[in-house]
Amino acid sequence: MAAPREETRGLFGQGVRAVLGSWAALQIAVEHGFGGTHGREKAEWMVGAVEQYFHSNAALEPDEVEDFLAEVLNNEFDTIIEDGSLAEVSQQLQSLFTHCQRGEGLALTEAIARLTQRQQEVGRAATQARSAEGSSSEEEEEEEERPEEVMDCGSPGPPPAEDGWTVVRKKKK
Repeated sequence: MAAPREETRGLFGQGVRAVLGSWAALQIAVEHGFGGTHGREKAEWMVGAVEQYFHSNAALEPDEVEDFLAEVLNNEFDTIIEDGSLAEVSQQLQSLFTHCQRGEGLALTEAIARLTQRQQEVGRAATQARSAEGSSSEEEEEEEERPEEVMDCGSPGPPPAEDGWTVVRKKKK
């Protein structure tokens, strides 16, 4: 028996959260502060925005969903995704929405369980990456030993070049 539409609508929201939570590119953007100090809030807002986008637009094409996701990531996280994951995430979202429209609660629940497991794996990988970043490396030590370079970007400075660009040079110490 098909689940009532309202139940599957709620499951679709959980599915969107699971898809975006298991999307490594988005999680990296949040983790590294690409969205500014409110990156986590933006990611949470994105769940609702994606859910609303699907409910407000009938028969979305895969490239429309990809474009929407790319625009949100660009506008909110200053991030351009070029790893091919936009197509995968778009397909996952469309599959979940199809289940929602058909009232297939069991299929949604199973998909959410798989995505939640993947989300946990992404979280573990991010934790491991953070701990690896925290360890001191020779390159970081060398960088700390080098004197800091100062850039002179203020006035007075050279006039703009003929093509309109301003040349920025190292400030003499």
